[in-house]
Amino acid sequence: MWPTPAEWQIVGFTLVVCALSTLIILPLGLAVAWPLARCRWPGKVLVETLVTLPLVLPPVATGLLLLKLLSRRSGIGRFLHEHFGLDIVFTWRAVVAAAAVMSFPLLVRSARVGFQTVNQRFEQIARTLGAGDARVFFTITLPLASRGIVAGIVLAFARAVGEFGATIIVAGNIPGRTTTLSLEIFETVQLGHDASAYRLLIVSVIIAFGAVWLSEALMKRSALR
Repeated sequence: MWPTPAEWQIVGFTLVVCALSTLIILPLGLAVAWPLARCRWPGKVLVETLVTLPLVLPPVATGLLLLKLLSRRSGIGRFLHEHFGLDIVFTWRAVVAAAAVMSFPLLVRSARVGFQTVNQRFEQIARTLGAGDARVFFTITLPLASRGIVAGIVLAFARAVGEFGATIIVAGNIPGRTTTLSLEIFETVQLGHDASAYRLLIVSVIIAFGAVWLSEALMKRSALR
């Protein structure tokens, strides 16, 4: 049986907020991945550890940290509320924030691999022809690393779709406002609505399978270049 209109609405909301979170972390992810792939500097191990931390911390712990950072009692949350009238915690913005933080490491790792596969001789040749660093990056490095970057984008999106622990802490499960696919599956299981849970499970499996398959295919092609 196909999902109901209400369930499709939850799926649509999940896809939109996860796409938004992925777009938000993309520039920062590239800015972090490039120096990790190309440079050596004091503190690099610390940066690598901090980037990887959301992958190894319990998601609820990450959610608790976000709750502390983004609530009105914190500097960030108070600043946003007083100057822009924006509340983060227990809104759709919190869903975006949780998804972004949890998926950020996967984007960085894949983009880093993409940058590492770029033959630097092409960049050197471009510089000898008079191209500046910015032009080399956008016309040589970025296109050659694009498969790894796209793989990271897809994988980060898939991780965002499956996010649960951090989201339920910082955003809650408010019907019509913060309920995502994962939260709805949890809720329907708790209520004993097994048919609804399995319908949403099938949708989530299709999304996850397609995203992971595409990411792996792109990464393999990037490694063969």
